[in-house]
Amino acid sequence: MSVMKRKRYLWKPVLLAGIFLLSALWFFSAMDNLYRGGSEAGREQLENALRRSAVACYAAEGIYPPTLDYLTEHYGVQIGEEYTVFYEIFASNLMPEITVLKKGAK
Repeated sequence: MSVMKRKRYLWKPVLLAGIFLLSALWFFSAMDNLYRGGSEAGREQLENALRRSAVACYAAEGIYPPTLDYLTEHYGVQIGEEYTVFYEIFASNLMPEITVLKKGAK
């Protein structure tokens, strides 16, 4: 009888292990989504800060910043190591093309 009893209750640990694994998978998936959303918000925030600083430079000096270094030196924008910034200026009176990408992003 003890063999019969053991077989009958074997499904409980298997079920509990399955529930635990699914919960862990859900948790890590949620954390990954949270991290990705946070890094995207940081990228957008940096891009907006660069655009606002470029406009502030144009309002104060009558020209857009000639280089990204000029913008960071004179207007205090700090670019983190995790971002790559593409700053293309066509003319001093036209808004530069500013693109911020996260390094290692796919």
